Amino acid sequence: MTNEVLLVASLLFAFGGLLVMFRFFSKGGIFAWIAICTILANVEVAVLVNAFGMEQTLGNTLFAATFLATDFLSEFYGKKEARRGVFMGIAASATFVFFSAIWRFYTPSANDFAFEYLKNLFANTPRIVAASFVGFAVSEFLDINLYERWWNFSQKLCGDKRAFLWLRNNGSTLISQAVNITVFNVLAFAGLYDGATLFSITLSCYVIYVATSLLDTPFIYLARLLWERKMRENS
Repeated sequence: MTNEVLLVASLLFAFGGLLVMFRFFSKGGIFAWIAICTILANVEVAVLVNAFGMEQTLGNTLFAATFLATDFLSEFYGKKEARRGVFMGIAASATFVFFSAIWRFYTPSANDFAFEYLKNLFANTPRIVAASFVGFAVSEFLDINLYERWWNFSQKLCGDKRAFLWLRNNGSTLISQAVNITVFNVLAFAGLYDGATLFSITLSCYVIYVATSLLDTPFIYLARLLWERKMRENS
């Protein structure tokens, strides 16, 4: 199975999983999915792969799902709940870095076979997660603020609160994703890769983010259908 097929499958599962969690667990499901995706993305992001003719880090699809998740929260529950979602992601990262740092200091049994692999995998975890902390927090809070600004703009433009959902979804995410990937890659990989490689990784990751951001639009429209159905059932 090719990297391209795996990335597309991961993307569909990340977005589809968020929709399923929202359908069955409402706001709590969104919070849970943010935590799950944040932790898994912090593991995946240490891996470089070649796909679609570009070298890129894994974790792109999972981080993209967290941006869609905060858009869900902004759209259906408001800016305050979206901010809580960001803090949930930060808390999940903090928990992950704490335990992954401790794992490396255990003394393994003579019969152990996994310790050296785990130790090598998480050797750069503190730096990577610190970079993820900064990139995630800055870009997600920016995304929330931009989402609200786009919403105010579109509502003022046409007088309809429901209109231009695609604009606030993509208009906020495309800008904040550029900030996220730039901040993260510089803080996480500067000194580990030369400037040309770092630029190439950042550019390719953003190209992937653009694609994933555009592809998440049908999912937020499906989420609104679920939300409106729920509101009718509860009225």
